[in-house]
Amino acid sequence: MLFNNQHMDNLGRLLIIVGAAFIIAGVLIISGFKIPFLGNLPGDITIKRENFVFYFPLASSVIISIFITVFLWFIKK
Repeated sequence: MLFNNQHMDNLGRLLIIVGAAFIIAGVLIISGFKIPFLGNLPGDITIKRENFVFYFPLASSVIISIFITVFLWFIKK
């Protein structure tokens, strides 16, 4: 048997957690919630030309990735 009840229970919990995280993120985005320092860090790349703006939040992405990794590590323990 490929999946037993314990695996399905874990998968169900994971889907509930991911769904709740998406709902919370969506509500925060719609409400205009903004973290003040994200997007303006020294490692974020912004190139502005006459009719073109390129923005790549490199440092902000790394910080968010570290936060999510630590959060998931705590959940796993």
